[in-house]
Amino acid sequence: MDLRLHVEKFARRLTEVEAALSDPKVFDNKARAQELSREYARLKELVAIGEGYIKTVAQLDENRGLLQKEPADSELAQLAREEIVRLEAQEKRLARDLQRGILPPNPTDSRNTIIEIRGGTGGSEAALFAADLYRMYTRYAETRGWKVETLDSSASDLGGLKEVIFTVTGMDVYKRLKFESGVHRVQRVPATEAQGRVHTSTATVAVLPEAEEVDVEIKPDELDITVCRASGPGGQGVNTTDSAVQIIHKPTGLIVRCADQRSQQKNKARALTVLRSRLLERKVEEENAKYAAQRKSQVGTGERNEKVRTYNFPQNRVTDHRIDITLYNLAAFMEGDIDPILEPLMADELEQKLAAIQV
Repeated sequence: MDLRLHVEKFARRLTEVEAALSDPKVFDNKARAQELSREYARLKELVAIGEGYIKTVAQLDENRGLLQKEPADSELAQLAREEIVRLEAQEKRLARDLQRGILPPNPTDSRNTIIEIRGGTGGSEAALFAADLYRMYTRYAETRGWKVETLDSSASDLGGLKEVIFTVTGMDVYKRLKFESGVHRVQRVPATEAQGRVHTSTATVAVLPEAEEVDVEIKPDELDITVCRASGPGGQGVNTTDSAVQIIHKPTGLIVRCADQRSQQKNKARALTVLRSRLLERKVEEENAKYAAQRKSQVGTGERNEKVRTYNFPQNRVTDHRIDITLYNLAAFMEGDIDPILEPLMADELEQKLAAIQV
């Protein structure tokens, strides 16, 4: 695959999009303007990566040529060998980034994301693990400059979370976090275990791209909306107004509750956002089911019953079962250093997709 041809293609398209955005009339259509703006940002980044790739290839050729001319034991030859090692790693990374750009962009990858974490099997320990996962994702979001905002949560007796729903806002949130969907298993000695026995518990994680109104149509007569007083910890005023909102989507039976804001209108708007995203996820899953035979090997199916990862605390080990990778830095991983697993998952997805379009 000659990536230079693709770099030229990206540059031509960038010029076209730039010209389109310079026309004030394009902003009469808000959706079209947003689409072009996203494409412009993507192409600008790809062109910059492409220029870096072409420069790296040229430097590699130069150093390889120097290595052939110089005596093997000379200082210049040694410097060339060291530079070749560095440049080859850089070329590989830039080539992978360009290959991602060749694939048709997934429109949901650039969207903000709603994450739902629920304690699974294991009672109080499962709720504690759910709280640990929430903290892990919050720490990861901080490192990437993303914004986290809680929509709803339900605390357990021992300080864990039976359930927490929150939004993550920023660049390429869904692109990176979509692989977190599934069942997460923890193996450790619970704080309540007097004899030091290791227990196994689980928590489920659902990662939903935030749906836009054009993605899913929700008719007012399909909704059963009720309000009530918020309950639980929350400071002064939490129980003084009917601010909590529950929405039932009658055609599907989906129930969404939002109570983290004191404003009833804000809670209603947020609940509708969650509902719309759940309906979009269901719509996407139905489409995917039609092509299940072709998609058996695809990473990140998002099935809730799929065990995706195991966190073994006694062994300081985290294992991702989809790509069979194991790391022995669980403490750092739980502090939000999850890229060592996310990056291989993204690379594996890229290889699968590239293989599909080259068949």
